[in-house]
Amino acid sequence: MSLGNLFLILSGFTMIIGIFGILTRKNIIKIILSINILQTGVNLLLVALGWVKGGKAPLLTKNINSSTLFVDPLPQALVLTSIVIGFGTTALALVIALRYYKTHKTLDYTSNNENEESEVTQ
Repeated sequence: MSLGNLFLILSGFTMIIGIFGILTRKNIIKIILSINILQTGVNLLLVALGWVKGGKAPLLTKNINSSTLFVDPLPQALVLTSIVIGFGTTALALVIALRYYKTHKTLDYTSNNENEESEVTQ
C-alpha cells in the first residue's frame, strides 16, 4: 500500500465519521464539530490527490532539469483557502448556536418549545 492510497483511505474514513456525526447528533455544537471533521477529510483528500510519488516541493532551484517531478501546488493552495473559510464559517456557526441557546435555553434543535411559542403569541 502506497502513501497516496493510505491518505485516500484515511480521508474517506474521516469524511464518513463527519457525515455520521452530522446525521446522528442532535446537539448543535456536536453538529458543528462534525462539519469540521468532514471538512478535514475533504482537505486531506485534496492534498492526497495532488501528491506525486517521488515528487519534490515546487520550488525553483538551480538543480532543476526537465525530468524532475513536482508535487502539484494547486491542491495545497485550495486547502489553505478552505481552512481559512472553514474557520470563518465555524466562528459564525458558533455565534448562531450561542444566540440559539440564549433564546431557547437548549442546544438540542429537536426540542419542542410549544410553551415558549404560545407565550410569545399571547
